[in-house]
Amino acid sequence: MNKAELISATAEKAGLSKKDSEKALNALIETITEAMKRGDKVQLVGFGVFEVKERPARMGRNPRTKEQIQIPASRVPQFKAGKALKDSIA
Repeated sequence: MNKAELISATAEKAGLSKKDSEKALNALIETITEAMKRGDKVQLVGFGVFEVKERPARMGRNPRTKEQIQIPASRVPQFKAGKALKDSIA
């Protein structure tokens, strides 16, 4: 399912126009993104948790040349599904 299909499905289930559903979805994505940029955790009970994980710097290897390279530390987004979501899929 892509974003346009998600907007259509949401509009149908909520009885909203596609334009209103798109605004709501964009606002949700933007709000979650801003919170994660600040380092906050976004927890939706029953659905899951969006958070930022810190990856430390480490040594890696270029597979083509076998040369060792330093991989810098980074911050990556992470989603952990909640119990209710896991149970509804299984």
